[in-house]
Amino acid sequence: MAALNHYELLEIASNASPQDLRQAFRRLSKRYHPDTTTLPAAQAAEGFRQLQLAYLTLSDPERRRVYDTSLSQAQAPPAPPVWRVAPVKPAPVRRALSGGEWFALLLLGLAVVFSLVLGVGLAWARGTELLREPSWWPGNEQTAGTLPSTATDVVSAAPPGAAVQPSAAGA
Repeated sequence: MAALNHYELLEIASNASPQDLRQAFRRLSKRYHPDTTTLPAAQAAEGFRQLQLAYLTLSDPERRRVYDTSLSQAQAPPAPPVWRVAPVKPAPVRRALSGGEWFALLLLGLAVVFSLVLGVGLAWARGTELLREPSWWPGNEQTAGTLPSTATDVVSAAPPGAAVQPSAAGA
């Protein structure tokens, strides 16, 4: 006789009263008691022993509470495992540019071209040279050899009567 739990063994509900428990024990004890059963002696003795254990457990309120707690924990489905996975950075995706992105690039290119045309046009309208070599550039013959080497050369290169530094009065 193999029962899953004491309630099934005694054939009662889990919320049975103490009177229902006692009646079920008396009814089943007649079936499994070695003196009153037609079952083989070993099977009757084992069945009666399990029946007594179930009755002793469920008749004591404290033991019944502990048994019910252990039974509810055993019947509860196990908690799903918690998988701990390190966050994975998504791989970069190469995709085609959208229409809005192409439009933004077009506007950016037009802004660059417009600013260059505007700068060159204004310089041309003012009459300034678009490309001028610096005076110290090698190969510039008209100013070759006139590079100042010391501070005294800078002062002597100034036209006569020109102020080298502004005066304390302002001008």
